[in-house]
Amino acid sequence: MLTLHDGGRRLPTAGRADAAGHWLWRHLNLDLAPGDRLAIVGPSGSGKTLLLRALAGLDALDAGTVALNGRTLGDWARPRYRAQVAYLPQTPALPEGTVEAALRQPFAFGVHAGKAFDHDAIAARLRALDRDADFSARTTDVLSGGERQIVAFLRTLQLGPRVLLLDEPTASLDAANTGRIEHLVTDWMDAHAERAVLWTSHDPAQLARVTDRRLDLADFEP
Repeated sequence: MLTLHDGGRRLPTAGRADAAGHWLWRHLNLDLAPGDRLAIVGPSGSGKTLLLRALAGLDALDAGTVALNGRTLGDWARPRYRAQVAYLPQTPALPEGTVEAALRQPFAFGVHAGKAFDHDAIAARLRALDRDADFSARTTDVLSGGERQIVAFLRTLQLGPRVLLLDEPTASLDAANTGRIEHLVTDWMDAHAERAVLWTSHDPAQLARVTDRRLDLADFEP
């Protein structure tokens, strides 16, 4: 479904004038099939976020090719690609206004024509996350870091992507809400056979719960 062939990413080397920089990882191959729950692991600074952003079409690779359903990233219109491969960052940005307005906003984009905001489905997911009806009326500027993660998660999940790229999606949440997010991801996966998820997390116990295989970026260091 989603593949990366012979991928590589490098960063400028501090104190050096050469533009090429040093490789974080290279010759990386990834094949994500429907139903996969893949952990991306590696030490701090190994480029986990850079990998997820490259798979989402947000950052360019220095080597290699990303493809979805056999079509390379360059063959896709980016909005159409990102509607299917959704990236959720650790520190999400939200528009000004109420939580409900932030959840409704993506449906104004042409790429989501034919989809509609489902108030009842969002209300059910908010209840599953122990949030009452008043939560939707709160403004995004007063939300805590954990609450912003919850809104960004629901904003992404409601659009029905095929692949979720989750970059420390529960880093600002307590144990109870972390478990609730994990259950919602499991429910989302179980609802459709053609879905897959990638996780990064600094919590090995969490990755053991939510994934069934792993890719270690340390294996692809130059």
